Amino acid sequence: MLTPKERLAEYEKKILAGYACFSSKSRGRQFPQEEHPIRTAYQRDRDRVIHSAAFRRMEYKTQVFVNHEGDHYRTRLTHSIEVAQISRTIARGLGLNEDLAEAIALVHDLGHTPFGHSGEEILNELMADFGGFNHNRQSLRVVDILERRYPEHPGLNLTYEVREGIVKHETGTEPIMPDVFPPDEKPTLEAALVDLADSVAYNSHDVDDGLSSGILRWDALESVPIWVEVRTESEKRYPELSPKKRRHTIVRLLINRQVTDLIEETHNNLEKYNIRTLADVRLAPERLVDFSAGMKKELDVLKSFLGEKMYRHPHIMQL
Repeated sequence: MLTPKERLAEYEKKILAGYACFSSKSRGRQFPQEEHPIRTAYQRDRDRVIHSAAFRRMEYKTQVFVNHEGDHYRTRLTHSIEVAQISRTIARGLGLNEDLAEAIALVHDLGHTPFGHSGEEILNELMADFGGFNHNRQSLRVVDILERRYPEHPGLNLTYEVREGIVKHETGTEPIMPDVFPPDEKPTLEAALVDLADSVAYNSHDVDDGLSSGILRWDALESVPIWVEVRTESEKRYPELSPKKRRHTIVRLLINRQVTDLIEETHNNLEKYNIRTLADVRLAPERLVDFSAGMKKELDVLKSFLGEKMYRHPHIMQL
């Protein structure tokens, strides 16, 4: 009779693609530990992140609106939970390890400062003589050193793949500790998808929060093609919705459109480059997890709109 852990390992063999990360093949932890009898290595990592003090502190870290602005606006904590949900969906659609993607998504913002990216920019300037400040480096420092919950080791002692995902999940991010995370080795697909799940989440929920707050106007969004497309789809399917349900429906369709495009384009890239194993992923010549060219153009317009009309709005700037 198989143990719960063995059943999970067999389940992974059945549902994961050859290019996914299998928990049984993890590169391990900094401090060797006996495996858990029920949870896989990546499930254990996810749980350690959720129970950490740094995870709870994200409740008071700004996404766009500061915490006291209202109970319904996203914080860094709720944003991370939404990124985790989107990451699991994308991972499932691609035959990747959902637990690993979820763990990376939940941990990816632990090192953020209060007051959003503005806080990071100011702290980076203040720390210039000491190497500056980068929230990804700080996230790794949090899980490797600053969290002190276990008598056997410092930090959370997460697996190599989750720690690598912290420092390599963002496009263009300079690798940290190259002796540990080789800079010429591409990240896992699970790490790469979290980067774009992050953008799917904030592209969508920043529109939602912007409309809810009154900072964004419905008529102004008519200049954004992808918004017009999903609004039109919503009105055709549900012509008599209240304004609140209408907003929620459009945002839901906006998320779905981005996720669907991402999964389809990534499948195309995996076939194009004949990716069959994790080793193929590590050596891939181009980015594999990506949006289509058409979606990128539409999202560029949306991001420019949010930058001009929301992120640089006087109310947001003074916060």
